Amino acid sequence: MDAASALLDELVHLGVRDIVLSPGSRSQALALAATVLERAGRVSLHVRIDERVAGFTALGLARESRLPVPVICTSGTAVANLLPAALEAHHAGVPLILLTADRPPELRGVGANQTTRQPGLFGPSTRFALDAPVPEDIDDVGDSTQTATFRAIAADAFAAASGSVSLPAGPAHVNLPVREPLAGSLPAWFATEREPAEDAPPPVEAASGALYQGGGGIGLAESSDLDQAMPYALARGPRTLVIAGADAGVGAEQVAHDGGWPLVAEIVSGARFGRNLVHGYRALLRDESLGGAVERAIVFGRPTLSREIAALLSDPELDVIAVRGPGERLNLNGHTEPVESVRVDPGETDREWLGAWMRASQAQEVDLGAPAPDLAGLSASDPAARRKAVDAELAAVRAPLDRTTLVDALWRATWPHDRLVFGSSRLVRVADGVLGGKKVPVHSNRGVAGIDGTIATATGIALASQADGHSGVTRVLLGDLALLHDVGALLLPPSEREPRLQVVVGNDGGGTIFDGLEVAQVASPEDMDRVLFTPQAVRLEHLALAYGWEYHRPTTRSALDQLLTSPIGGRQLIEVPLER
Repeated sequence: MDAASALLDELVHLGVRDIVLSPGSRSQALALAATVLERAGRVSLHVRIDERVAGFTALGLARESRLPVPVICTSGTAVANLLPAALEAHHAGVPLILLTADRPPELRGVGANQTTRQPGLFGPSTRFALDAPVPEDIDDVGDSTQTATFRAIAADAFAAASGSVSLPAGPAHVNLPVREPLAGSLPAWFATEREPAEDAPPPVEAASGALYQGGGGIGLAESSDLDQAMPYALARGPRTLVIAGADAGVGAEQVAHDGGWPLVAEIVSGARFGRNLVHGYRALLRDESLGGAVERAIVFGRPTLSREIAALLSDPELDVIAVRGPGERLNLNGHTEPVESVRVDPGETDREWLGAWMRASQAQEVDLGAPAPDLAGLSASDPAARRKAVDAELAAVRAPLDRTTLVDALWRATWPHDRLVFGSSRLVRVADGVLGGKKVPVHSNRGVAGIDGTIATATGIALASQADGHSGVTRVLLGDLALLHDVGALLLPPSEREPRLQVVVGNDGGGTIFDGLEVAQVASPEDMDRVLFTPQAVRLEHLALAYGWEYHRPTTRSALDQLLTSPIGGRQLIEVPLER
C-alpha cells in the first residue's frame, strides 16, 4: 500500500485534480488509495466499469482541464482497452497517465491467469514508459527508499505527460507489477495533506497558448510561461492562406487578421471567427484562381475534415509553415517547415488577394435564418390571403429537421460558457460546410478521428468544465452509430456528480457518411447496406430509460430550439430523426 499511496499522493501534490478508475483485483491498492484521496477532498474520482470508457473519460477531462489525468486499471485485456484513448491522446497532444496493474515478472510468459506482456503495449504512443519495480514490505513512516522511488516515478510521469519544448503533451505509461497480498492498511502518513507543488509543470494550455502559437486545447489562453525560441517572421509578399485545423486555437485568427490574409478555419478549430473567415472554403480551394493561386500556407492545428485542404498541403510546390500544435507534426508535402511560433512582419496588406477571397466567401455563405414572415399577408383584409400567410407560417414552424437545421440549432444555442463536442460522424462535415463564424469552445477527437469514445470524452469535458460550480452546458453532436459504439458511456455511478450534458443524436438509421464516398458508385445497394451503411433500428428511448437519462425526440426546429435553450439539471439524450 505504501507504493500505491506514494504514487498517487505525489501526482495529486503535483496538480492532478481527477482520477479515473476501473475496478479490478490486481489494482485494488491503487483503488483504495484513490478513495481516500477523494474522501479527503483532494481529488475527484470517476469510476467506470469499462476500461475503454474510462480511458476516454480521462481524455475528456484532460482535454478540457489541460492537466494530466491518471486512469487506473487491472491487468490483462483491461490494459489493452486503454489503447484507443492512448492513441487519440498521442496524436492530439492530450496529457494522460496510464497506471496499469500487473503480475510480477516471474508470472509473465508462464501461463499465469489474466497475464500478458504489458510493458511496451502502447509502443511509440507514450512520452514515458516504465515497468516499475515490484513493491516490497516496508515501514510506515513515509520516508523509505521505496516511497521516494514511487514519488520520483510519479514526478517523471507527470512531467512527461505534460510535455516540453521538444515533445508535446501525451500519454505516460507506468506499469505496476504487484505480488500478493494485493492490499493492506494504508500508511499513516497518507492521511496528511500536502501543499501543492510550487514547481509543477503548468497546465498544457498555458504551455501552448501564446498569441501566435498553435494548440492550447480550445484555444482560449492568451499568454505563455514556456521559454521558446524567437517567433518565426512571416514576410509579406507571397499569396498566403491561414489554415486552422482541430485544436488550432485563437492564434490562427490573430495571424490572419494581422497579416491581412484569408482564414480557412475548420468547425473544430476554435478559430472559426473574425472578419477574414472564409465561408464555403472547399469550393474555393478547388477554384484555380483562389486555391490554385496560393503560394504559402500557414497551418495551425490538425486539419482533417476535407480532402481539399489535404490536397493543398500535399502540394510539393507549396510553401507550408506548420505552427507547433498539441499533437503530431504536420508534413504532408515532405518539406513542411515546423516552427514553434510566428509573428507577422510590418507591411501593406495585399488587398487584391484578400478581397478576391472575401468576395468569393460572401457568395458561398449559407443563409440559415428562418424565412421572414409575410406581414402583409398576415394583416390582409382578405381572409384567403390571411389564411395563406398563416399556413405558410405554420409550415415553417412544423418543417421537419434536416442535417443543416440541426447543426445550425446547436451552433446558435452554444455560448462561451458552454462546450460543444463534435463526434466523427457525417454531421461534423455538414457543420463545417454551412456554419458561420462564432467564438465558442469546441472539442472533437480528431487526433485519429475515430468514432469510439465520443460520449465518454464529452462526459469528461462536461465534468471538467463544470467543476467548482461553473455554469454552462456541454452538448455533443453525433450520429447513431457513434452513439451505439460508445453506449456503455451512458452509465454513470449514482453516487457521482451528474454533469449538465446534452447528447444530440442525428439518427438516420446507419452510416450515411459512406453514401458520399467512392464505394457508393461501384457497390450494389445490398452490399452497401450490409457492410458499410449497417442499418440499425435501436429504440433509443429504451436505452435512455435503462441508463437513467432524460429522453426527447424533437421533430421540428422550434421544438429542438426549446430543448437546447431551456435550463437543464442533468443528462439529456435528444434523438433527432433524419432522412438517409
